[in-house]
Amino acid sequence: MVQDKAEEATRVRGRMAGDPVFFDRCELFLILDLYGRMVAAGEWRDYGIERGADHVAFAVFRRAAEHPLYRIVKRPSLRRRQGQYAVVGMDGRILRRGHDLASVLEVLRRKLLRTLD
Repeated sequence: MVQDKAEEATRVRGRMAGDPVFFDRCELFLILDLYGRMVAAGEWRDYGIERGADHVAFAVFRRAAEHPLYRIVKRPSLRRRQGQYAVVGMDGRILRRGHDLASVLEVLRRKLLRTLD
């Protein structure tokens, strides 16, 4: 009984607290859709996926040998606080954070609209 409650407390929406973090299919669809549009606009050229113990990040590059322009980070431990998704700039500043990935990616979509104009 006590062990069940302890296990339930460590379970976060179907996954255990120590389990690895990944982007699911819907999240990757949103990210890769934006990535494809930015590649077509000539702004981005490469990407990489980084996994840490408590997070996963999708990094986009202008050239392969640079530091990432932006990182789209998923950190499930912040789900109930500030939101598990964040867009981080090249300088490490958090440009947008939230609970919904589509709304967090709006900060990058606005840059796409300015690029096309």
